[in-house]
Amino acid sequence: MYADGLSFLDEEREAWRPYEALLDLTDEQLEKPVEGAHSWSGRDLMGHLGGWVEVWRAIAQELAVGPKSPAFDRLTEIGRDWDAQGDAINARLQAEWAALSMAEVRHRFSTLPGELRGYLTVVPEARWLKDSAHLKSLLGNTTEHYDEHMADLRAVLAAAGR
Repeated sequence: MYADGLSFLDEEREAWRPYEALLDLTDEQLEKPVEGAHSWSGRDLMGHLGGWVEVWRAIAQELAVGPKSPAFDRLTEIGRDWDAQGDAINARLQAEWAALSMAEVRHRFSTLPGELRGYLTVVPEARWLKDSAHLKSLLGNTTEHYDEHMADLRAVLAAAGR
């Protein structure tokens, strides 16, 4: 799929770029639930996407120092029972991000993707790009996940008059 890691990193960066528009909204705009976005607020969308990027950042940190990732193993286990656990896990992520100050939400949302990309630059490509299970999970939690929520982003931005 990718000739080298840089190709993925460039694609991920471009796929994330539209979401950075959320950082331009006021706190009030980010707190407003939007019907066209599953009744999520912009803050909820930030927490949902940021939370899953954070999971993969932890995996990348572990893969940077060795071929095994306990965080990936936990994510794989969750995936086996996603139908039973998925909604609860997403609700937990949303609650965790809702408990943060808006300044912290903005900080994490603005830094997590870059941190993930940074860690991936030091992970040997054999551990993520050439490992089909790792790559599938990475795509599912980044570029593919971003695509899945593009309509939510458009709804949040439209509700804010953007």
